[in-house]
Amino acid sequence: MSDGQRSIAIIGAGQAGGRAAEALRAAQFGGPITLIGGERHLPYERPQLSKSMLIDGAAPKFIRSFEQWAEIDVDLQVGANAVACDPERRIVALQDGREFRFDKILLATGTRPRRLTALEAGPVPVAYLRDIDDSIALRDRMFAEERVLLVGGGVIGLEVAAAAVSRGCRVTVVEAAGDVFAQVGSSTISAFFRRLHADRGVSFLLGKTAVANVEGGVRLSDDTFCAADLILIGIGVEPSLDLACALGLPSASGIRVDRAGATDIPGIYAAGDVALQWSRFNERWMRIENWANAQDQAAAVAKSMIGLEQCYEPTPWFWTDQYDANLQVVGTLSGVEEIVRGDTAGTKFCVIGLRDGEVVGGATVNSPKDMAVLRRLVSMRKRPSRSDLENPSFDLKRALAS
Repeated sequence: MSDGQRSIAIIGAGQAGGRAAEALRAAQFGGPITLIGGERHLPYERPQLSKSMLIDGAAPKFIRSFEQWAEIDVDLQVGANAVACDPERRIVALQDGREFRFDKILLATGTRPRRLTALEAGPVPVAYLRDIDDSIALRDRMFAEERVLLVGGGVIGLEVAAAAVSRGCRVTVVEAAGDVFAQVGSSTISAFFRRLHADRGVSFLLGKTAVANVEGGVRLSDDTFCAADLILIGIGVEPSLDLACALGLPSASGIRVDRAGATDIPGIYAAGDVALQWSRFNERWMRIENWANAQDQAAAVAKSMIGLEQCYEPTPWFWTDQYDANLQVVGTLSGVEEIVRGDTAGTKFCVIGLRDGEVVGGATVNSPKDMAVLRRLVSMRKRPSRSDLENPSFDLKRALAS
């Protein structure tokens, strides 16, 4: 089938959807591309929502302007909710009644915040952070001396904590787990960031949950009261699976795809936060919710859709900036033997995770050069000498030759 006879619809105009459309054109695909997004905004990347837009009041940055999407001949439909898809007739239908034909479709529908309905009904305002409008609304509520309660001590919660502190707010973090950054899996990293925030006045209530929104604050699971003027809920996300379910795709925790991004239905693919992939690092099927995967998987799957053989096997990697600390994490640090290089009481160190002698993960704080090496060690499945790694004078780059 020639490009002139094929058409591709991309459902979801976030980072994954936008980058997939660009990758199709970069690979010289000449057929029609329709990029459909439910948000009224142009495609954009989400890290800015909890960083520059909150801290500095920066205007949102978009991947391309309307004119630039037109220049690469992508039919961009924003504020357009896809509500039905017929894989036999190859038709996707929008909420407003319009229909678009496709030969192949990419589901890049992403995720939505996990709700905590017990807190939504009450006198204290409750916020979530997922899109540009959420970020602007949250920024406009962050007044000096405002008491901000963050429910959830993961990446989003701690990034918002740093932003709120920078705007003069008084911040408390409530986390159900025993420490912050539980998803990283490293007690060393958790302790460092808890101390980093505490040194700037952030209070932590660990091993507790928020159960009720009451006058002047929140009642916790141990029946204590925490004062708050604003509540932000950041307890993770869940995949947006409405279309996948309507198509009959098995999708309890995401849309399962093979290494080419293909689903169980011929001609239908998935990429980004919604895609359920096999992770050899975690030895399970999982969704990889980060900037790098949204970009890299989308580009690889786009090529697969037009017959360019691609085998996407990601090495998970993400980063976060909080105050003057840059954290980068590669692979996994869950259930590993940790080796710490550097002084965790200072501002620069790294953590290496070993499983049966293999480097399966690592984390760096303010050490991008070490991360560059760790990413290669993990992807190459290296097994360097433990004694070398524990030696502070050992040049980590030498482990690449082991």
